[in-house]
Amino acid sequence: MTSRQPDPISSTNSPEGGEAPVPVKRIIEDPGCQQLVGYRTEIDTRTGACRVSLELAPQHLNRNGLLHGGIVATLMDVVCGNTASQHFDALAHTPVVTVSLNLSYVAAARTGRVEATAKATGGGASLAYVAGELVDSGGQVLATASGVFKRIRG
Repeated sequence: MTSRQPDPISSTNSPEGGEAPVPVKRIIEDPGCQQLVGYRTEIDTRTGACRVSLELAPQHLNRNGLLHGGIVATLMDVVCGNTASQHFDALAHTPVVTVSLNLSYVAAARTGRVEATAKATGGGASLAYVAGELVDSGGQVLATASGVFKRIRG
């Protein structure tokens, strides 16, 4: 997962003391895969929390009518990668690449909305370790992930 484009800021708040506004929510608009699959990526720049959501449609399902495992992997890579990016720099949205991504498929979904969230669990100057979860609209866990992401410099 990489992200190199500037991100629009959807809202701001102004800290006391008249300093410049602090971005609150960033919407990521990446070309390519995001446009093809149709997911939405939001980042809370105060907390570094990333949320990726997708309204399931027929093109997201496998031949059994269930959410395709490749779509699950894509959503988890996106949420974990963006979370790793925030771990390095909340405002600059540092570009990263996936080093490893381990998935556990827990349950299936057929319809509705799914939402992925992630949390950085550690790392240093070059690597970030991230854990993620995908849930359905009822809060049922569909998949979990753990990943390692490398910061791209220069």
